[in-house]
Amino acid sequence: MGHRPDVTRALAEWIVACPSTAIPEEIRTEGVRTFVNWLGCAIGGATHETVDRALAAVAPFSGAPEASVLGRSERLDPLHAALINGISSHVLDYDDTHLKTIIHPAGPVASALLAIAETRPVTGTAFLDALIIGVETECRIGNAVYPDHYDRGWHITGTAGVFGAAAATSRLLGLDVQATTWALGIAATQASGLREMFGTMCKSFHPGRAAQNGAFAAFLAQAGFDSSERAIEASRGFAQVMSDKQDYDEILDGLGTHWEAALNSYKPFACGIVIHPAIDGCIQLRDALGNDVDRIARVELTAHPLVLELTGKAEPRTGLEGKFSIFHAAASALLHGDGSPTAFTDEAVNDPALVALRRNVQVTTDPGCYEASVTIAVTLDDGRRLEKHIDRAIGSRERPLSDDRIEAKFRGQAAMVIGEQPCESVIQAAWQIAAMDDVGALARTCTPRPPTR
Repeated sequence: MGHRPDVTRALAEWIVACPSTAIPEEIRTEGVRTFVNWLGCAIGGATHETVDRALAAVAPFSGAPEASVLGRSERLDPLHAALINGISSHVLDYDDTHLKTIIHPAGPVASALLAIAETRPVTGTAFLDALIIGVETECRIGNAVYPDHYDRGWHITGTAGVFGAAAATSRLLGLDVQATTWALGIAATQASGLREMFGTMCKSFHPGRAAQNGAFAAFLAQAGFDSSERAIEASRGFAQVMSDKQDYDEILDGLGTHWEAALNSYKPFACGIVIHPAIDGCIQLRDALGNDVDRIARVELTAHPLVLELTGKAEPRTGLEGKFSIFHAAASALLHGDGSPTAFTDEAVNDPALVALRRNVQVTTDPGCYEASVTIAVTLDDGRRLEKHIDRAIGSRERPLSDDRIEAKFRGQAAMVIGEQPCESVIQAAWQIAAMDDVGALARTCTPRPPTR
């Protein structure tokens, strides 16, 4: 488990050599679902103030405007477009999750690939190959160091995501094993992202920067820029420096036969994944309560300690902070039945009725409780009590979102950004990505258009 020589090079060899035909059809299907879900999130987050501020900062320094900023009229050079689209895709916290590691895989990988696809012809087959290989790479590296790495305070989407972007871009560029090994090393020395940033604009900055840095790593390697060839496994490499756990078998065993990319899941609610069981259960309790929802006197939740550690903001002041408040999320789900982006705006977290209810939400932690489970008890002002236990929330691998639900989620956030009819066209095209001759053309349709008269 611990020491294995040449992990970085062995991984690079697989990235280069894995034939398209070796990726099973069901994995390709999941890759399409991953892409469609990511694209909806990237367009949906495009008008958030976080994206406005990031664009204002980077636009003066952008190179040739070759790549789209999804959901907006601006165009940037590919590396800056990868940054902004990565931020946009994660800012609503509505994206995908590899539940074993809590990595959000698509943001770093798809943001890099789509920006690059606007600079050269990229077929749907090549794009999907690179997307799946990038997701597989980051999730396997994440498995090797999780949970110790995460427990130290690293945001694993940023730290592992940069490897995914580097692997995917290396594959798309057709780099050889030597250059791909260097690209992984250049990615390793840029791996960063702190959990301290949760609830701020920096959280979505992490997958954006991972996309930008991972792609840049591949371009540097293509130009002959070298790095350590043991950047993952060396005594002063990524895994040893940033984690107490190093399980290199998680990276190399079963490559090409066991697929972590098959385990991706898609969020039904726009907030930290550990809150989802509470929202799911509270919505079900709201349905049972009917008009009595206004008579709630007390809400008691029992959850794993990680839930409170990650989402324990009792008095959020902004929508971004609300995404990490189990108190706010439970109150919103009970009062409005809402876990969508509208539940996590600045206005929502400061709504007096929501504030009053969330102050009556109590959370007890139990180490024996499974991380993805919750028990909820609601007491009314007349003493009546209702309970609900959620073993696995909607959106989990056990209760996955259907294609129709992914489409509805896409529509619900993207239509208001680019218009209803353009949104429908983009959705249908995105499902057909595997058959495309030029993926970059799809990116150019994801911009706001005035309604037809």
